[in-house]
Amino acid sequence: MFATAVRFIAKKPKPKMKPIELKTPPEQTQTITRVIFDVLKEHGPLTIADTWEHVKGVGLRGLSSKRHMKIVMRWMRERQKLRLICNHVGPHKQFLYTTWFTKPDVSPTRPSTRPGTNDSSRPKP
Repeated sequence: MFATAVRFIAKKPKPKMKPIELKTPPEQTQTITRVIFDVLKEHGPLTIADTWEHVKGVGLRGLSSKRHMKIVMRWMRERQKLRLICNHVGPHKQFLYTTWFTKPDVSPTRPSTRPGTNDSSRPKP
């Protein structure tokens, strides 16, 4: 027990992350965040890849890459414009972004194969 206490005290704390500072002009930042927010509000909880596909379909000029979009989304999370939810499907995790104002209607991406689940597509005996 003494060794455990010494190990616990010897650990350094996790360094604090500094706030994200976007390098784009405020007008362009506002346009980008509004488009991302509208996509997430309209299409529900989305992964990063799905959000990128929707944003590419909109044809936004200010967003240069998927990495830039991820940085902007992290900045939006700091400002509490978006929230991140985790969808557990068995041993897999899926992280979804959603707005604070929508109810998280998270449906599993893989069908449940547990016995006794209610599946309406199967014929009943």
